[in-house]
Amino acid sequence: MISIPWLDPYDYQFPALECALDEPNGLLAVGGDLSPERILAAYHRGIFPWFNPDDPILWWSPSPRTVIYPHQLHLSRSLRKLLRKEIYRVTFDNCFEDVMRACAQPRSYADGTWISEDIIAGYTELHRRGFAHSVEVWQENQLVGGLYGIALGKVFFGESMFSRADNASKFGFAHLVRQLCEWNFELIDCQVANDHLFSLGAIEIPREEFQKILVNFVREPSVYSQPWSTLIPGPWE
Repeated sequence: MISIPWLDPYDYQFPALECALDEPNGLLAVGGDLSPERILAAYHRGIFPWFNPDDPILWWSPSPRTVIYPHQLHLSRSLRKLLRKEIYRVTFDNCFEDVMRACAQPRSYADGTWISEDIIAGYTELHRRGFAHSVEVWQENQLVGGLYGIALGKVFFGESMFSRADNASKFGFAHLVRQLCEWNFELIDCQVANDHLFSLGAIEIPREEFQKILVNFVREPSVYSQPWSTLIPGPWE
């Protein structure tokens, strides 16, 4: 029987990434808490929490890792057409918790959600501290799509997205990536693969390559001095 290390509740250290299991892919440790300090310590090393609400906290570092290089974002012809029509409006950091709760809603393709109240509390506190950010997509005055994640240095760690209207989440993601390109972000972490991400240009890279990128860019000084909530995305060309 394989033993998974339990985290010390008073220590934010994680096991060496080489200790992550091959099956299930990337499971590294159990326990700890969802304090902002522990979450940030995890993300600096490319580790993230993912668990069912009634289970202990599970920490992951899968290999391969699914990522998108911002300048390699793929936009389909239909999405480009939608972006130019501007039938949606995009904002940043206007209602972070609302976006998280929308992402936590049941999906047609899943039985439940991993975004528990503890997850919402932890990431909302990170948002208050300026690390976690949201993108909101509006149709008239209705929130119809969005996503959230954590920005460290020149790496954006995407967490989850939702859509209540056609391509609303992709619309918001495209505007986010355009902004990240302006700030010279190096990478968008997507954690694990799915067809939705592959359609946007995601690729898989080995854990070792992902870690090298983090070492080089996650502690880079922030080049975005203004609050994200003040950003007003311009028209799509």
